Amino acid sequence: MSTAQKVVVVTGASQGIGAELVKAFRKLDYRVVATARSIKPSDDANVLTVAGDIGDPAVARRVIAEGVARFGRIDTLVNNAGIFIAKPFTKYTDEDYAAITGVNLNGFFHLTQLAIPEMEKNSSGHVVTITTSLTDHAINGVPSVLASLTKGGLNSATKSLAIEYAKAGIRANAVSPGIMKSPMHAPETHAALGALHPMGHMGEMSDIVQAVLYLDSAPFVTGEILHVDGGQSAGH
Repeated sequence: MSTAQKVVVVTGASQGIGAELVKAFRKLDYRVVATARSIKPSDDANVLTVAGDIGDPAVARRVIAEGVARFGRIDTLVNNAGIFIAKPFTKYTDEDYAAITGVNLNGFFHLTQLAIPEMEKNSSGHVVTITTSLTDHAINGVPSVLASLTKGGLNSATKSLAIEYAKAGIRANAVSPGIMKSPMHAPETHAALGALHPMGHMGEMSDIVQAVLYLDSAPFVTGEILHVDGGQSAGH
């Protein structure tokens, strides 16, 4: 199998934004390594699925190793998988903390650390991480300390990666969403959640997909935190 086609790794790929990203990259003729806990095998020979918890270093190793074995290279990594648990800060349990840091931080760390050496082989690559605009402006009534702790750290890590690997031809960017219409939000909540944005409505999953595709196609953009949040980061 030719290794000329670009290859993207997408985490959290079984549903929501991750599943839409898989479709979008396939339309651009990327080969895709799609991973999530419950992901099923794909009928598309250009989509490799790897089931498992990306917070587990062994799963991260499998994702990259199997992707390289199947497709020969890694060009883009989209760190899309994330956990958000809205609780008052003092009500978080040890299990909540472990779950959130496991996916949001450990998953990012292990996969990115393994993907970058593959990118270095071609002197090019791109790491895109999905964060949240709650790191810029907390919202009264939406408890988000652990989201800010983890996703805020990822915003900073994105800038550090961008500078560390700029001369190696590897870019790092983040997409910082507001609240998007997805399977995790029941339709009856949409009006209230939309009102939390200055534009008065929620975003669509396609808004995030288009932001990721833009960043992946923008060779002079690195270290960018691209807000796709209906104005949340600008003010309230």
